[in-house]
Order: sequence, then C-alpha cells, then structure tokens
Amino acid sequence: MKQLPYGIDNFEYIRRKDMYYVDKTMYLPLIERQCNNLLLIRPRRFGKSLFVNMLTAYYDVARKDDFQALFGDLWIGQYPTPEANSFQIMRFDFSKAGSSIDTLESDFNLYCCRELDSFITKYAQSYPPFLVDSILASKSAKDKLNAITIAARDYRLSLYLIIDEYDNFTNNILSVKGKEKFQEVTHADGFYREFFKLFKGSFERIFLLGVSPITLDELTSGFNIDWNISGNPKFNSMLGFEEREVREMVAYYKREANIPGEIDDIIKQMKPWYDNYCFSEKAYGRETVYNCDMVIYYLLPLILQGMPPVEMVDKNIRTDFSKLQMLVDIDHGQEREIRLKAIEEIANQGYVDMTLKTSFPASELKELDNFRSLLYYYGMLSIGGGSYPRTRMIIPNECVRLQYWNFMFSVLQKRHKIDIGPLLGYYEDMIFRGQWHKAIDFIGKAYKDTSSVRDSLGGEFKVQGFFKAYLGICTYALLCPELELNYGFSDFVMIPLQIRFPEAKHCYIIELKYAPLQSSESAIAKLEAEAVDQIKRYAQDPRLLKAIEGCTLHGLKVVFLGPSLHIYDQVLEIELP
Repeated sequence: MKQLPYGIDNFEYIRRKDMYYVDKTMYLPLIERQCNNLLLIRPRRFGKSLFVNMLTAYYDVARKDDFQALFGDLWIGQYPTPEANSFQIMRFDFSKAGSSIDTLESDFNLYCCRELDSFITKYAQSYPPFLVDSILASKSAKDKLNAITIAARDYRLSLYLIIDEYDNFTNNILSVKGKEKFQEVTHADGFYREFFKLFKGSFERIFLLGVSPITLDELTSGFNIDWNISGNPKFNSMLGFEEREVREMVAYYKREANIPGEIDDIIKQMKPWYDNYCFSEKAYGRETVYNCDMVIYYLLPLILQGMPPVEMVDKNIRTDFSKLQMLVDIDHGQEREIRLKAIEEIANQGYVDMTLKTSFPASELKELDNFRSLLYYYGMLSIGGGSYPRTRMIIPNECVRLQYWNFMFSVLQKRHKIDIGPLLGYYEDMIFRGQWHKAIDFIGKAYKDTSSVRDSLGGEFKVQGFFKAYLGICTYALLCPELELNYGFSDFVMIPLQIRFPEAKHCYIIELKYAPLQSSESAIAKLEAEAVDQIKRYAQDPRLLKAIEGCTLHGLKVVFLGPSLHIYDQVLEIELP
C-alpha cells in the first residue's frame, strides 16, 4: 500500500518511496506555452512546494538519467516535451532566507550565497575551473549571480530560475516591522529589490510562486513579470485536488486499506470542510478544488486507525489564523478598526462583493478592496460569482469559516476576558444529551457582559455575529448559519458530527430575534411568533430530515431585548427514525 505524503514536499523522495502522488504533470506543456516569465499566486497548503520540486526535476539537465524513474509512469512520461531536462536550474526558497530584523541583509545574502554555491558546484563541468573557484570564493550573492548569468550567456547555457515563496521573506518583515521597514528593503536601492533587478534578462525562463502579489508590485519597476497566470482558468486546478482526484484517492485506500465507510459518505464528510476553492472567475461554476493538505490530514487516521480525525481542522492551520491577525495588525488606530469591521462583515454574511485586485503596494493596504483581496490570496475568501469589475467573494468552506469565527471570538476574549471552560462542557451536554439551556444562557450572559466591547469593533457586533463566534467553537457539531430550508433561511442549524461522534444525537434549529430596549410587549410577541413559525416551517425541510436521521431535532427561539437575553424556549422536539 502506498503511504500518504503528509507534510512531505520532496518530489523525488515521494516517487522513489512509491508514495501516493496525485499526477499534475499534464500542466507542464501548458506552462511552456505561456510567456517565459511567469507568476503563480496560491494560498498555503495547496502543494506549491511539491509542484516546484516536480518542475525542478523535470527540467533539470543534471537529472536526465532519472527521468524514467521519476516520470516514467506519469502523464508527462508518456508525452514528454522537447524542453525536458534541458535547463540548468537555479532555485531559491525565500522562506528559508531568515528574517531576523537585526540581520536582514546579511541573512539574505548568506542564504543566496549558499544556493548559488550549490548551483555552481552542481554544474561545475559546464564552466571553466577558474570561474567556479572565483564564484565559490566570493562573499557577495550579487557578484556570484552576475558571474553565473554572464558566463551562461557567453557559453550559451540555458538557465531556468525558480523561486518558491518569493514573498515570504518580505511578508515577514511587513508583519514584524511594518510598512516602513518593508519599503526600505523593497524600494529604491533596497537590497531585496537590487537582487531582483539582476534577474531581468538573465534567464530563459522564470517561474515565481508565492502567497500574495504585494512584494512583486514593489519590484515591478526593476523586474517585470510578463504574465500572471494566477487567475487563468487553465491553471485553476493545477494546485490542490479536484474532486475526481480525491475520489480516486479514497477508492484506492478503500481497496488497499479497507477504510470504513462508503466513498460517497467520506466525500460528503470532507467536502463542506475542504472543498470549494476557485481561483478563476471563468472557472467558477465548472470546477472547484480541495485543500490538498487537509484531505491528506483527514485520510491519514482513517487509514492508520480506522477512524477519521477527532478535529476536522488540522492544528497546523493555526499558522493561517496568525496570518489573519498579522493582516489586521499591520496598522493601528482607525485603519485597524476598519479591517476588523471588514472581517466582521464577511464572518457574519459569509460573502462580500468587491473588486479583486491583482496587484497593489503595501502602502495602499488601507484601501478596503486591497485588504479584502489579500484575504483572498491567503485563502480566506474564494471566487463565488459576480462579473467584472465586481466579484462575489465567499468563505469557501467550514474550515475557513471556523477561522473567521475563532478570530472574532479571540478579539472579544482579548478585550473582555470570559472563562469559556464551562461552555465547552455545556456544548457536550447540548449535542450528546439534548440539554441546551446552560449553553444558551452562558452565551446570552456573555453578550450582555461585553456590550461596551462590541461597540469598539468598528461597528456594533450584532447578536447574530456574537452567536456565530461562540457557537463556532463547538467541535461536536457542524454549525450552518443562514442555511436554506423550506423556502427560507434559518439563523443557525447545528448538525452533530456523527461520523466522528456516533453518540452525538441532538440537532438544533435556532432562531434569533433582537428587539430594541424600548420595544413594546406586542412588538416582542410578534418577534416570538415569527420565530415559532420559522422553526416549524424549517423543521419540515426533507433535506434536513434526511441528513439527521436517527437524531432528535430541537427548535429553539431566542429573543434579546437590547443587550439582555429576554426569553429562550424550545418550540419543538422531534425524534427521527
């Protein structure tokens, strides 16, 4: 049985160890038909580094003898291009360059020197010995790079420059030291910009991969990228997994490891959490992709232990959570509050209509659509419709939605500390035993206690958003806000995650109503009646009833009068066969 390459991005290791590999080599001819200088932007955890390693192995002239072992049974092995194994590859991964604020330039120079020394040592037979010795003796990365590219031109050698995480080094500077230090490095005669200027006209092909377009925009006057393929529909599924590929993987391990559950049921479990990323408006409605790291994270315990992971979200996703915090904290004061309000808006309604920006400088992050675009590039939004120049951007899945809710929850916690220890136990009572009173009462009290805090979040933090943040930390159920049921949209539906928790048997429809503090009794009664009518109607939706077979469905009306929980009651309780 093939092992799953969880956390492994070494293409040669995966192939020689005969690990499971999703073939993406059919994209290589498409890449060759584009311009010679390419940029691809994708979020983390979509297989960029593995793809770069594959790309390197395919085009490296020094790996010609390895072609059959590495590519023989892959698509490109049957249809190789003339450019296979025809380049000397110069490779950088700037996430490894170090970003200690006190030694930025020296750390960067040292990393580049090591990579350039590795390059000239590897291809030493193509260059005169005196030049090799001179390059190795130099302590300047700029001098080494100049010497190599000039020699390659003179000796008519084809160079392919591949840079993974081209923006990682500078994004770390931006997050730690802010815009001023970032601009010092990337503007005028900043050392990072000066190094990039040396690339121009020195390579036959260039391929840059990264997470955001900010750094590139700062460098464009010195180094121009001919073509940004990030939004090209032909490359929408080049990184990440198509559902067809996920199904093939599940079928393989169903056959080889006898993993429990039917293929359709396993896909049904993963899809709302890991799927629904789209990176091209022209591809919208035709294909979406799964986060490949999360798919492997889910399947691994299913294969090794016979059960899915207890948590649907990999703990390593916390690094993405910290990136969201970093994006908010780049500026302080009013600009930070505006960004908090933007995140609140997205978290509450699940989408935003905006103009997607393909590039913008760090100095213009204060513009709202630039900040929202950055959320997209970090994988926190996905294309969900619309037409140029406005695009509907959506929260792609439950994994990302949970990050938004956890972020908003953390903001509330920082400004008004609440001990949530009891709440986690109340959720267990709620989902496993149908005892819901303590959980609702706890959230209602927390809402009242943080009334002054909510007003400082860049706009009133409505009760609906507050409940999303608090209900979102329940790990025993899938929280579905604004779920379409029987020609309406319920405020919240909580569906127990029975695949992971078979004993979780209680599902909830929760309707929230908010009445201003001075509301009359008749106005409040009208809201209550409206909630009752909605719950009864939603509880008849056949799709919901099918999804929660064997569970008990509870319908809860929750009414707030100003900041206080006025009334909460169970409208119905239905035991489903």
